[in-house]
Amino acid sequence: MKVWQEVEDPVTHATGHKEVTLFTDQKCKLSYEKQTSTTPAGGPALIAQTTKLFIAPELDIPAGSKIIVTQHGKTVEFARSGEPAVYTDHQEIMLEAFERYA
Repeated sequence: MKVWQEVEDPVTHATGHKEVTLFTDQKCKLSYEKQTSTTPAGGPALIAQTTKLFIAPELDIPAGSKIIVTQHGKTVEFARSGEPAVYTDHQEIMLEAFERYA
């Protein structure tokens, strides 16, 4: 998990923005769901995919974080969208493909 935040340079004491790593090597699971809908005029079906992250409940993942997941040898970057649904043994976070920091 990474965030874009203000960081002070220890030498110059100038403040700038930088990508900062919050967590690494956290066990997680991705769930993909395809949603299909048709148009009222009978046009082609629209297909959308939603991605949900399942991860430990004690991790505080701020809005706008970049979430990088490596699964089955493939690495994908996501942005967090929406508030997490936190349960006793996990939290669920809806994700979208990462394009840039807001």
